[in-house]
Amino acid sequence: MNLAPSRLRPSETARVGLGSLAARRLRSALSALGIAIGIASLVAVLGLSDSSKSALLDQIGALGTNLLTIEAGSGFGAGDAALPETSVATVSRVPTVEATSAVYAVDAGVYRNDLVPEDLTGGISVYGTDPGLLGALNGEIALGSFLTEATRDHPVAVVGAVAAERLGVRNLDQPVRLYIGDRWVEVAGVLEPFALAANLDRAVLIGDRAAGRYYDTELAPATVYVRVHEDHIDATRDVLAATVDPENPEEAEISRPSDLLEARSAAESSFTSLFLGLGTVALLVGGIGVANVMVIGVIERRGEIGLRRAIGATRAHIRRQFFTEALTLATLGGTAGVLLGVAVTYGYSLAQGWRVIIPPVALIGGFAAAVAIGVIAGVYPAIRASRVSPTEALRSA
Repeated sequence: MNLAPSRLRPSETARVGLGSLAARRLRSALSALGIAIGIASLVAVLGLSDSSKSALLDQIGALGTNLLTIEAGSGFGAGDAALPETSVATVSRVPTVEATSAVYAVDAGVYRNDLVPEDLTGGISVYGTDPGLLGALNGEIALGSFLTEATRDHPVAVVGAVAAERLGVRNLDQPVRLYIGDRWVEVAGVLEPFALAANLDRAVLIGDRAAGRYYDTELAPATVYVRVHEDHIDATRDVLAATVDPENPEEAEISRPSDLLEARSAAESSFTSLFLGLGTVALLVGGIGVANVMVIGVIERRGEIGLRRAIGATRAHIRRQFFTEALTLATLGGTAGVLLGVAVTYGYSLAQGWRVIIPPVALIGGFAAAVAIGVIAGVYPAIRASRVSPTEALRSA
């Protein structure tokens, strides 16, 4: 009489595997948690990186990459280099220049009132400028208004975002005055932060003609801001130094502020790679945890394995059971990790005011990585379990 070969349908394999995991809930949950933390790290890092990069690119796009700045050279041999007083006029005649403005350093301290000691300036600078500065920098006013042709000649100030905080200028519902260089100056407005001119955030701006009249300021520009046609940025950059100072073009330094933002994007990409490495390590540790739990399970369940083998289970059935358990743990951990990573990305991005971007590779790759870890972690324990001798297993049990 021939006996029919023992069979174990996939549904029965899944039921047996899930039953074994349910019998060891805490251990199974902790194993899946290790996978989940690794996957969540990978998904969150990729999602936050893309969201942050998108916000930065939006910022660069809104501010424009076509802003150039001209400053007096400060390198070796530059001495007391200064930009000519005609800098703004000569630069504005370049055909590819769309807008230009300048700031002039004013030798004066800024105080909330005349009782503050002179040495407590709070690190706030004073610059003279013209009404075109706001347009040249694509800046915005937070409170009040910017300088106009009417206020350009008078002691009227506009305060940068950081300077306003340090000086305690929170609103302009009532007239606000600052004590600048032994003279009271009325505040006309407060600026939003300048992404491309952070030094102006810590400054108080007055009209250039008022700076010359009331503070004896020489109108040699400290910095000239130039908006250039998008298609001619490099060509214009090459001729600006000679245009500003034909006799000493080496004393004029030309830079593009948006390069700093792009450099920041590159730096963030480097940190993203680092965090991805850390997430991969966490995922590897989770996979080792799953493998460890499965190996311990093989040792603890030798009696069960021997009994099943004695009543007809084949080695393939045992391999399939333990492999199913490892794969189930990894799948549960991967699913939980992807959901956790998405939640972290959404929460942090919304808190920062970023557009939420979760790349498909993070979702698909995260889940696939979890399954791969489960497969790798389950191979050895499954093979080891299948090689246990029935008589030896029953005897040890």
